[in-house]
Amino acid sequence: MTEAPRRITLFIALTLFAQEAAWNFYDNQVPVLLREHVASAALVGALMGMDNLLGIFVQPWIGNRSDNTRTRWGRRVPYLAVGMPLAALLFSFLPWTNSAAMLIAVMVGYALVANTMRPLSESLVPDFIAPERRSRANAIVKIATALTIIVASLISIFVIDEHPRAAFAIPSAILLLVTAVVVVKVRDNRSAAYQAAEAEDATAGPEAARIPFRQVITELITDHDRRRLLLLLTIMLFGGAWFASRSLVTPYGMETLGLSRGEAGGLTLPSGIAYVIAAYPAALLAERLGRLRIMGAGMALFAGAMVAGALFRTTTATVVVFCVAAVGAAAFLINAAVALWNLAPSSRVLGTYTGLYAVSWYLGGFGGPALIGGAVDLTGWNLLMLHIAVLAVLPLLALLRLGRLQSLAVTPILK
Repeated sequence: MTEAPRRITLFIALTLFAQEAAWNFYDNQVPVLLREHVASAALVGALMGMDNLLGIFVQPWIGNRSDNTRTRWGRRVPYLAVGMPLAALLFSFLPWTNSAAMLIAVMVGYALVANTMRPLSESLVPDFIAPERRSRANAIVKIATALTIIVASLISIFVIDEHPRAAFAIPSAILLLVTAVVVVKVRDNRSAAYQAAEAEDATAGPEAARIPFRQVITELITDHDRRRLLLLLTIMLFGGAWFASRSLVTPYGMETLGLSRGEAGGLTLPSGIAYVIAAYPAALLAERLGRLRIMGAGMALFAGAMVAGALFRTTTATVVVFCVAAVGAAAFLINAAVALWNLAPSSRVLGTYTGLYAVSWYLGGFGGPALIGGAVDLTGWNLLMLHIAVLAVLPLLALLRLGRLQSLAVTPILK
């Protein structure tokens, strides 16, 4: 990559680092706040998946709205400048709630605001980076987000037990600091995709210069090429398994392994390191061997790791299992969004397609924790990882069908 793409990739990575630091700490510690008011694991899982349900509606809407925005700052940054500080304020208030109703209300408010930020930040990758380099750029961005697993775990280990409220202020402060950097340094009206969109606007004329969300969906559904739909299904199914493994790990560590709240919250710390190590090689392997192959191998590795976790229920084994699972998840996550961006029919809908990725990912994220939580209610916490493994097999089946269609396609987007 040239100097300019490398520089903008750094700022995009920093933006998502701040957002995901809050989300990962949210996943680690909000279940514990909920368990002070709610006894059912299924209900805790459903409430933890609620932010993903909201994302299903919010993210494609904001992605499409930003696609159709034209300002001197660009089409993404103006929204980030407002939304990230507001998300920081709501996040810092979570541990100060004193009832289930108040906690859920703040969770909903935070989820609404934070969900608008994700697709805007992620869409900056295809906005600035050429298609042939997006896997590498996305790997760098994902490395930054993986580091937030380490940040969240460190806060859990060293701060949460002694300062359960002040700990929430740390991710909030990171959000505020990064907002200032983004506002000063990033203008996405300079991106190649923004300029291409303006050129397409001029060619299309004033009546067709904006593409409504309904039009994007209609084209996606009626197109005879079904690869995009199958890719979205695969993303949804794997999202269910991934979010179940993240949202329920802290109570699993407390119930099955006998760990304290802080110790259980730190179970994912080494897996964050494993993810960081695996991310960039996963992008390079995808360029050499094909995205579908690497995505499929990653999902198989993730499922196998969960089976091993069900068989060996010790703290050490669980840490190793999450490290292996993180490597598999990296192989999938680095390449799935890039494949979808590259299948988008126009630079004017890149934000919308990021939103569609989010719809699929968070449909899985909403259903997965609730489904696995319900299974835990029936069978106990000891079988949590086995249930996740079964769920992780389903996207492999969808990927097989996608591979058959890819072998017949003339566009080598997924190779």
